[in-house]
Amino acid sequence: MQNEWMNEFKITLPQAEETIKEVYTDYEVQQLIRKPNLKTCDFSELRNWVMVCYFLSTGNRLSTVANIHIGDVDLQAGEIFIRRTKQKKQYILPISNGLKSVLQEYLKHRKGGPDDFLFVTVYGEQFTKDTMGECLRHYNWSRGVEKTGIHLFRHTFAKNWILNGGDIFRLQKVLGHSTLDMVKQYVAIYGADLKRDYEQYSLFDRANASLRPEKQSIKMKS
Repeated sequence: MQNEWMNEFKITLPQAEETIKEVYTDYEVQQLIRKPNLKTCDFSELRNWVMVCYFLSTGNRLSTVANIHIGDVDLQAGEIFIRRTKQKKQYILPISNGLKSVLQEYLKHRKGGPDDFLFVTVYGEQFTKDTMGECLRHYNWSRGVEKTGIHLFRHTFAKNWILNGGDIFRLQKVLGHSTLDMVKQYVAIYGADLKRDYEQYSLFDRANASLRPEKQSIKMKS
C-alpha cells in the first residue's frame, strides 16, 4: 500500500480475549515457603527457599533478581535498589518485614561484600536466567509442586495484591511497568475472583447494613 502497488484498504485486527494466567494456589505457596531445616539443608536449598520467598514477596522478574547486589539491599530502611529492569528504569523497592527477616538470616550464611551478587551459584558465580530457572524448577519439584513456571510467581503476586485491595498505581510501580496497561489486564483476567467478599467493599452494602429497618407499608394507588 505504501508503495502504491495495491489499492489501500483498512485492516482490522481481531481482539483476542485475555486468558486467565496460571498462578500458584495457596496450598502450593505454603509448600514452597516452608522454611528448610537449617541444621541439615545445604546452601543451595537455603538459597532457593530465599529466592522463592523473594519472588512471591516482590513480583520481580527473573532477570531483575539475578542482577541484585548485596549492597543494593538496605535492611535497616527496608528497601532494595532495583538496578536492572525490562524498562531500563531503576527504582527503590520497599520490602515487607517478613522478607526482611528472611534476607537478614540468608546473608549471615551467604556473607560476601556489597559488590557481590545477592543470589549466586554454589561456586559464587552470577546466575544466568537459565540456571536460576533450573534451580527453582528442581526446588518446586522437591516440595511436591508440579508447576514450575518462573513467571507464575509474578502472576501470583499481582493477583493477591489486587484481591487484597492493593491499588493498581502502586502495583504498576512495584512490578516495574511503564504504563497501566498490563496492570489493567491483571484486573480484567482475575475478574471472577474479584467477586470474593465483594459486599465487604461495596459502599451501598456497608451503608445499608448500618440502617435500622423501618416498619412501614407501601400501597399502590388504586
